[in-house]
Amino acid sequence: MKTLTLLRHAKSGWDDPALSDYERPLNAKGARAATAMGAHVRQAGLTFDTVVASSAKRVVETLEHFRRGYGTLPDAGHDRMLYLASAATMLDVIRALPADADRALLVGHNPGLEDLVLLLSAESNPLRGAVEEKFPTASVAVLELVGDWASAGDGCGHLTSFVRPRDLDPSLGPNHE
Repeated sequence: MKTLTLLRHAKSGWDDPALSDYERPLNAKGARAATAMGAHVRQAGLTFDTVVASSAKRVVETLEHFRRGYGTLPDAGHDRMLYLASAATMLDVIRALPADADRALLVGHNPGLEDLVLLLSAESNPLRGAVEEKFPTASVAVLELVGDWASAGDGCGHLTSFVRPRDLDPSLGPNHE
C-alpha cells in the first residue's frame, strides 16, 4: 500500500503583467492558505518519504509556506515536466517514484491534479463529488494506492481525504480576500 498526497499550488497573483505564468508568485492569501494546509497535514499525521513538485514559482513558494506549517519535509524534486502537466504525465511521474518510498507528496497544477484524482479513485467514492466540483488552490487530496508506484493506474486508489483551505478557515475561501 502506498500513500499519495496531492497538493495544488496556493493562490497566486496576477499583479505584474510582465511576468509569465510560470513566474507568477503567491499572493498573501495563498501564502496563508499554504501554511494552514501544512499545519493541517502535520496534525493529520501524514509523513512523506519523497516530494515531487512543479518548478513553477507559485509551486516553489507554496512548498515554502507549506513547510512553515508542516515542519521538515524531504527535499523536493522540482520538475519542469510537472508544470501544467496532464493527469497522464503526472501518472508517469508517480510510476517512476522510488520503490522504497511508501508516502509521496506531489505538488502541481489543475486541471491535471483533479483529473489524476478522478483517474485513480473509484467512481463510487463519496469524496469524488467534491473533487469533481472543484479542486481549489492549496487543497489537499490523499489517496491510498493498492500495489506499488509502478503499477499505479485507473481505479487503483481510494480517496481517503479531500480538504480545502476554506474547510480549515472560512477566510481562506473564494469570497474573502
